[in-house]
Amino acid sequence: MIKRKEHGGNLRKIKAEGAEQKIIDFSANINPLGPPEWLRPVISNELETLIHYPDPDCLEFCQAIAGHHGISEKRVVAGNGTAELLYALLRIIPSKRIVIPVPSYIDYYHAASQTGQEIVPVELSPENGFQLSLERLKKILRPGDLALIARPNNPTGLLPDTEQLADIIKSMPEVWFCLDEAFLDFIADEPSFAGRFENVITLNSMTKFYALPGLRLGYCSCSEELKVALHNALPPWTVNTLAQAVGKRLFADETYRQQSLAYAEAARRDCFQELSSLDALEVFPSRVNYHLCRLRDGGAVEPLRKRLLQAGFAIRPCENFSGLDRSYFRVAVRTHEENHLFFQALRTSLATVPSKKKREKRPTPALMLQGTCSNAGKSVLTAALCRILVQDGIKVAPFKAQNMSLNSFVTRDGREMGRAQVVQAQAACIDPHWRMNPILLKPNSDTGSQVIVQGRPVGNMSVGQYHRYKGQAWHKVQESYDELAAEYDTIILEGAGSPGEVNLKQHDIVNMRMAQHAQSPVLLVGDIDRGGVYASFVGIMEVLSQWERDLVAGFLVNRFRGDARLLSSAHDYLLQHTGRKVLGVVPYIHQLGIPEEDSVSFKSGALDSLPPIGDHVVISVLSLPHLSNFTDIEPFLTEPDVHIRIVTRVTELENSDAIIIPGSKNVLGDMRWLQEGGFVEYIKEFATDGGTVVGICGGYQMLGRKISDPHGVESARLSDEGLGILDIGTEIGEDKKLLRKTGHHISSQTAVHGYEIHHGISVGKSAPLFLFNDGSYCGHKAENLPVWGAYLHGMFDADDFRRLFIDDLRQKKGLSREGRVLAPYNLDGAFETLAKTVRESVDMDAIYHLLGL
Repeated sequence: MIKRKEHGGNLRKIKAEGAEQKIIDFSANINPLGPPEWLRPVISNELETLIHYPDPDCLEFCQAIAGHHGISEKRVVAGNGTAELLYALLRIIPSKRIVIPVPSYIDYYHAASQTGQEIVPVELSPENGFQLSLERLKKILRPGDLALIARPNNPTGLLPDTEQLADIIKSMPEVWFCLDEAFLDFIADEPSFAGRFENVITLNSMTKFYALPGLRLGYCSCSEELKVALHNALPPWTVNTLAQAVGKRLFADETYRQQSLAYAEAARRDCFQELSSLDALEVFPSRVNYHLCRLRDGGAVEPLRKRLLQAGFAIRPCENFSGLDRSYFRVAVRTHEENHLFFQALRTSLATVPSKKKREKRPTPALMLQGTCSNAGKSVLTAALCRILVQDGIKVAPFKAQNMSLNSFVTRDGREMGRAQVVQAQAACIDPHWRMNPILLKPNSDTGSQVIVQGRPVGNMSVGQYHRYKGQAWHKVQESYDELAAEYDTIILEGAGSPGEVNLKQHDIVNMRMAQHAQSPVLLVGDIDRGGVYASFVGIMEVLSQWERDLVAGFLVNRFRGDARLLSSAHDYLLQHTGRKVLGVVPYIHQLGIPEEDSVSFKSGALDSLPPIGDHVVISVLSLPHLSNFTDIEPFLTEPDVHIRIVTRVTELENSDAIIIPGSKNVLGDMRWLQEGGFVEYIKEFATDGGTVVGICGGYQMLGRKISDPHGVESARLSDEGLGILDIGTEIGEDKKLLRKTGHHISSQTAVHGYEIHHGISVGKSAPLFLFNDGSYCGHKAENLPVWGAYLHGMFDADDFRRLFIDDLRQKKGLSREGRVLAPYNLDGAFETLAKTVRESVDMDAIYHLLGL
């Protein structure tokens, strides 16, 4: 009747056939969403109990089952999967014949054949879609028979009429009905027969709908008398401790159940439409998460199976089902993305293209770097990979869906984006574009964050408001990525923070959800210099959902000081625990010379430079609470005669040659900080004594007489007095200026360039500072004091202007002027050094394999 006993889902055998790449298994019918997210923590919590034997009666699990069905626990038996229960039941039920509709699950026949009883097949016909005729079945059944019926059927996915089946069961009390409900959970609002009739046994699998086939868990409902016999027929401890713990929890998770039903049904409909569009196939309608298909020409499925296997997909040939021949096969329903890839491969393997469908282009190769924490080095490593790929002749672009930063940049078309992606674009030798960073959040402690979408501000939002807005934001992110990816050979994506932040995963649009959209593998980056990096790798993997884990391809250890060979035991442990390798150990790079990604480095003192040995000047930079665009200071860090000090207390300003007040996202809030910290009096006295004071953007506004914010753009405070050194007043307006500028310093005629990002308009009697090529002016300087300020970010990027500023400070200090540029601010050399270091530290062959290049 059946040629061989084989099932779907045998990955060991599939891989033994020579499939080299990762296999997407369409041969096993499992919930496409994967197991519930709580599975790992439940199992982890139970591991310490494995020193004890499991409960042989599975009491708490059986109580949960009984409560779910509204029946007595005396009618429930738990088993190590329903296959175990099926074989035991057929051995103990005193039936005369076993009646099996075919095609059906192949183990029905094997289990029945071991009883020695007569097996009566009831053949189903493809002419009516293999639907079981209950009237015909009733005519075949005799007293003392056991009818073994799948509801729904495997492999057809059809369900016999529930009411008609119930009527037959009631009318034939002398017949046993064993109803296999392994896939019933996939049909919404379809009741189980558990506990409804004395002559009914139900077999209920916990592993299909909950995606746990490797755990082996199921149960049956039956009469109390049969339960005793079945329990005695089974060996003790067949259900292990972990399975029992998981089983108890499954019935309580209604959210997972509803999500699974909705997803699986939508995916099933889409799959049926796709399969039906292929002229080479006859597709049979199904109620559940798989479809029975047939090659219309009657040819063997085996060549198709092999072609699909070489493409990375496994299907279930159905020749060993009674009533089916070599032309039949079964296809499971998986995730939308996996289904999409499968149908592309299936069309190619069938050498046919459905009408009204075009063969789709392969997604742009992509790789994403995510971190174990903020400031793990993702941004710099993303820049490194961009430069390496450029060196290898690949057109690459960076991308970060959402950046939370006060460092921003104005693009050529007058839009705003995060500085980190600007630096990465420079590494990739391309112009920065706002699509590389479609969402920019600029924190404001009083009013939340300013939200900038595709380069344009859409308003200030609280956390709650932004969460409600994220649906719209996500569409913009997808749109931006798809447009960018269409123009480049490869995209290197950067995540944000850590993907293991369980409280943030629900609203994620920047980490795993973005990787999923880009169809990008993920490398987790950890900063070993902070300590605990391997625990972080393991911990993050433990809290990820299965679909998220599937995206993680490996790890990168960053900022290591020492011999990387000393880490081999840790890498072995990590591989054993997660199944992923460490693809590189990047050394700690001193004085990299590439702008840091956010103010965390600035405020931590990481940008504090050591005093040069020779003659030098001291420039103190105020670490404002709402600091923005601190990268204005970066060009000074490589100057050999400059000592940069990051200042948080007024006492740290002693012996300064210049004080810089940087940009601020909350000028009135930071002005209050200056007042309360005693900075106002000190800075005024410093300037009066001839000390140089510079204000950039928000710092420039603070140098004036008054700052007002009548619309509450940045703060709930409406106005405050400034330092009063410059004769200007500022009003913060609702409109934001985003301008790139080129011009010169009026007093010295030295060239400058940069960009303006500000809401404020500052007017007054002080002399202007810069004249731009478009005829506009920017900034003011004090009449008799070395105090000046401007809105121009990036002014010190200009080598000649920066050297002029430093030489003026040298001269005031009694040192000679250098008169020439000592440290050109050219990031290209830093990128080359970075790329060389990373290339030598990382398995680039593995990186290219992940990219498919």
